[in-house]
Amino acid sequence: MPVPPRAIAHVRLTVTDIGRSRAFYDDVFGLPVVYEVPDDADETTRAQLAFLYDGVIYALGDSLLGLRPVASDSFDEDRVGLDHVSFSVGSRADLDDAAAVLEHRGTPHGGVKDIGAGYILEFRDPDNIALELFAPKA
Repeated sequence: MPVPPRAIAHVRLTVTDIGRSRAFYDDVFGLPVVYEVPDDADETTRAQLAFLYDGVIYALGDSLLGLRPVASDSFDEDRVGLDHVSFSVGSRADLDDAAAVLEHRGTPHGGVKDIGAGYILEFRDPDNIALELFAPKA
């Protein structure tokens, strides 16, 4: 008998440079941090937060988005594993605003596209991980 999941609990992306990735995700998404190892953490705290691997976990609605700094190679959506991560936004206007944010920070993107069921805006993070914002049609 199958086990029916209700939602995705969390996604953790492996990155090469946590400082660079963190600056990108903080700047583009502005999500609240749920877990991170404080700079002044003692050994007990560091042991309790070892599951972070010196990364960070953000709140994303009812889910979590984590960054883990251990990658030694680069992202390729044509390998087995992750193709891309898509985040939902409320409207087409939100996508237009997001495109302006990306342009302001010099992040290349594919422009807002109509895909029938809604609109998407595609771009990449500093490790070339394919990201997408999706807005349903009203």
